[in-house]
Amino acid sequence: MTIETINLPDIGNADEVEIIEVLVQAGDTVEAEDSMLTLETDKATMEIPAPASGTITEMLVGVGDKVSTGKPIAKYEPAAAGDGGDDEADTPTEEASGATSESSSPAPAAAAATDEKADVECDVCVLGSGPGGYTAAFRAADLGKKVVLIERYPVIGGVCLNVGCIPSKALLHVSEVLNETRSMSDHGVTFAEPEIDLDKLRGFKDSTIKKLTGGLEALAKQRKVQIVRGYGRFVDPHHVKVVDDEGNETLVRFDNAIVAAGSQPVKLPFIPHDDPRVMDSTDALELEEVPGKMLVIGGGIIGLEMAQVYHSLGAEISIVELADTIIPGADKDLTRPLLKILKKRYEDIFLGAKVTNVEAKKDGLHVTFEGKKTPETAVFDRILVAVGRSPNGKKIDAENAGVSVDDRGFIAVDERQRTNVEHIHAIGDVVGQPMLAHKAVHEGKVAAEVICGLPSAFTPMGIPSVAYTDPEVAWAGKTEDELKAEGVDYEKGAFPWAASGRSLSLGRDEGLTKALFCKETHRLLGAGIVGPNAGELVAEAMLAIEMGADMADIGLTIHPHPTLSETLGFAAEMAEGTITDLLPPKKR
Repeated sequence: MTIETINLPDIGNADEVEIIEVLVQAGDTVEAEDSMLTLETDKATMEIPAPASGTITEMLVGVGDKVSTGKPIAKYEPAAAGDGGDDEADTPTEEASGATSESSSPAPAAAAATDEKADVECDVCVLGSGPGGYTAAFRAADLGKKVVLIERYPVIGGVCLNVGCIPSKALLHVSEVLNETRSMSDHGVTFAEPEIDLDKLRGFKDSTIKKLTGGLEALAKQRKVQIVRGYGRFVDPHHVKVVDDEGNETLVRFDNAIVAAGSQPVKLPFIPHDDPRVMDSTDALELEEVPGKMLVIGGGIIGLEMAQVYHSLGAEISIVELADTIIPGADKDLTRPLLKILKKRYEDIFLGAKVTNVEAKKDGLHVTFEGKKTPETAVFDRILVAVGRSPNGKKIDAENAGVSVDDRGFIAVDERQRTNVEHIHAIGDVVGQPMLAHKAVHEGKVAAEVICGLPSAFTPMGIPSVAYTDPEVAWAGKTEDELKAEGVDYEKGAFPWAASGRSLSLGRDEGLTKALFCKETHRLLGAGIVGPNAGELVAEAMLAIEMGADMADIGLTIHPHPTLSETLGFAAEMAEGTITDLLPPKKR
């Protein structure tokens, strides 16, 4: 009997991710791709599949454990040759990289070079025009390369500009205005309930998108970046074939390529996604109607942001989240003020719970729940599924170019964004967590500069995250949970916004700013902020981390008063013991 170990696969930049569900146990027989564990990151749950068919002999982890890439999670006895097991799935279904055994899979053999004559030739071919893709294309063009940018949709800009970051923030601004005017009655100013014109609201959102995407088209033209529209797939290591909606084909030959193929919303198999009342994040941005009762599956950033939009427009919101907290990945002391407010605003927030079935009927979507304090069933007018995004690595025929793609669709890269094929790079969602536009932008610049011979590398000290909820939640660098898990000795300075003059003048005292410092060097390791405009405020903390600033550097930096920005300085003074606005916890 041969016993092999299954290690946790590459889960991108996510470290110490919590296991929230164990789906198999010793003695269970599994097929390749059967789910074994469920993990929770800051943006979604991810299921870890079995790498091959066999029998589980021992589980090495349990619920509540925190795991990182490469950690042993189970032992199993492989099935005998010819026993069971399906072929590899064509597309990933969860936001996770696939599990592998201790031996890594060999790189696929590249297809033989095509003998077709190329329609277009270029130095650099960029597959995907999202923030990372267009940044890479423009940077390479600025450095003198002939660039082709391939985009499957009519408008460049990718998910972020067209159906993600930008339109959602436009709608969140409207929701923030609505929430703020309603709260002003506590200060003696009462407004009449607003009239909502969904057509005009959609128009505002669409005009915001058009301004940005139109500007990108102009920048591409000025840089002589050629845009080829259609779905691009690798033919061999130096060719991509692009097929447009009418079936027309364009063969692009390249010296170097940058894969920026992005990701797509995860679909859950037990939910009738063909019913128009079931929405993903893209559908939700269309604002077809304001439902009476709406269920949001997933208490991460995307789910909470869209819940806020629909609630401010008049929908009754319920949220169900598998983890025991909202925004898993952020420290609980940062999410607690938001959770407290949302519990007052929304009908229900079910934590440590899940949806097990949805049945579409004429009178609504009948949902079956399982977990803490949930009803057995409930009926909703609409459902938003916001459980994360899955990478598109398996949708571009990367194996024809010899590029390795793991079972979940992620492409492994080094710090210079190179894949296992030296002249092909990859950036953005397709290379792993976190799936954030600002990460992709910097990766895109690195890939373009490396191709052009510059000594560039993607080695950030941290990647900031922001939930644009009300209040906002933002963090940069290491979280407190991460420092504890890594055994790092640290000191914390936390400043409650109830002691901030600016916060009190806004009528918002729920906020908190905390700064985490190395106990030995006093350098800033991480910071977290909850409160209005936290996403803007966290940039200073990220700069301080990159610059190696310590608590004295931050505390001695003169911040304008009264502002919310000075709360970071106060947090540093709390850690240093020099604060005068509160009683210091210690003196130095």
